[in-house]
Amino acid sequence: MPLSLVGVGGFRLGVDFGTSHTVAVLRWPDGRARPLLFDGSPVLPSAVSAAPAGGLLTGRDALYAARFRPEAVELHPKRCVDDGTVLLGDAEFAVVDLVAAVLRRVADEGVRVSGAPPPTVVTCPVSWGTARRALVAEAARRAGLDLAGLVTEPVAAASYFAEAGGERLGPAAAALVYDLGAGTFDASVVRRSPEGFTVLAVEGLPDTGGLDIDAAVVDALGEVYASRDQARWHRLLRPATASDARDRWLLWTDVRTGKEMLSRTATTAVPVPLFDDAAALGREELERLARPILDRTIRAARAALDAASVKPAELAGILLVGGGSRMPLAASLLHRAFGVAPTALEQPELVVAEGALYATPNPAPPYVVLPPAPVQDRPAVDPARATATLPTAIPPAATPPPGPAPAPPPVDRMSAPDDPATAAAHTATALAEPKPTSAPDAGPSPSPSPADDAAAEGHPATAGAGTKAASVKAELATEREQAPAPHEEAATVDGAAAVDGREGMRPGARSGRRGRGRTYKMRPKRRPRRRWPSSRRPRKPKTGAGIWSRSR
Repeated sequence: MPLSLVGVGGFRLGVDFGTSHTVAVLRWPDGRARPLLFDGSPVLPSAVSAAPAGGLLTGRDALYAARFRPEAVELHPKRCVDDGTVLLGDAEFAVVDLVAAVLRRVADEGVRVSGAPPPTVVTCPVSWGTARRALVAEAARRAGLDLAGLVTEPVAAASYFAEAGGERLGPAAAALVYDLGAGTFDASVVRRSPEGFTVLAVEGLPDTGGLDIDAAVVDALGEVYASRDQARWHRLLRPATASDARDRWLLWTDVRTGKEMLSRTATTAVPVPLFDDAAALGREELERLARPILDRTIRAARAALDAASVKPAELAGILLVGGGSRMPLAASLLHRAFGVAPTALEQPELVVAEGALYATPNPAPPYVVLPPAPVQDRPAVDPARATATLPTAIPPAATPPPGPAPAPPPVDRMSAPDDPATAAAHTATALAEPKPTSAPDAGPSPSPSPADDAAAEGHPATAGAGTKAASVKAELATEREQAPAPHEEAATVDGAAAVDGREGMRPGARSGRRGRGRTYKMRPKRRPRRRWPSSRRPRKPKTGAGIWSRSR
């Protein structure tokens, strides 16, 4: 044990900051290792919530507050290490402060048990770079922890199995660490050396974990309950009110609890809010839903072995780490794929935190806050240089010589001549002509000839032809005056337009009819319905029971 880890009274603390949960194990001076309890449980939820009165709530307090303000909670701060800041409700918080709030609960409990801040080792994924490791180290310092260094998670897990797990990992022995957590998966190949353990290869799936299995179960429930009530199931998936958000929270919580229960029992029931029902879920159904996700982890583990040039027969053991590895199917698939029986523990969540007490920590990198990039003003641009790179303008086309002025637009054929004497003569001629008594339908009127156009425009050479245009105008007025009275109609014949006497409607535009100039047939009167004579009408028998029929 390194001397740097010996604290006041010989206490030492190992912390595993996970995606969904955080675990801390305290080693006593006599060598005993006991997990710290948070609200009576060795597992502390990593959730953080913004309190309405200010400050941050962590652990189960944050989960309880999320039922009333789900928009003000962050369930997985570990996934936000690259974001810088997170919006909780109406307030914005730095990610390092969220992580520090979770670790402060650990520091307070450690001081309460040991009496003083013990030297602490914090674990991190092996794939994390310097910036992420520095953020976690700074959060531990802000939380009040006496940080001794950082240890990667596969090294901590291998150290636990070598020191406290009873696993035979001799010198130069290689092992596969199968770490299936809530939000991530890592398959690491480690080899033991005199200095500890060395990571030979690692294959990670940052988007695969126990939460994906929960989502698969929710999708399976949706196939059943969405067929019953699509709108109600949509409220559970995308809540629009605070009440629906609480129901959605309860659904996911019950699904996770039922999944964990199936690691110990064969069947369980999952309550479904808004439906007042509970869905039966068996281990076989859960394994069918989880099989595609676990197959990805098996392929990742095989890729890690290939990258480390280690054959499955050369493995000294397969170490199961993380809460997701509790599923019996995970151990069965590993044994079937590599031929090595995995080593499973009753509490795989505590392996990494306790293993950090046996590993040699690495110094934490310094935390550097990058200032925001300064906004530089744009340099002034010289107008002469701004147009220097523009292409040469195309010369304008040659302008044709001006021609004669265009003729004025023609006057409407039906308008009166400009000469008052001519207009008076036209009006007198139109009034002198007799009005026709009927207007037979002779089809569309022919277009006026050029002579009629000239007469309408008042040319003296064709003044006689203007009388014809005035007569046509008078005929149209006569047709409008002789239209049938309201509510009179005449059926059309041979495609002629029907006449509708209602005011403001065009011919053929009767309500219920479409088009213009169509033929409509009058519907004949319906024959009266035949009724049964009173003497032949069937009657229901007074005696007997059963189905009776109306027979003649």
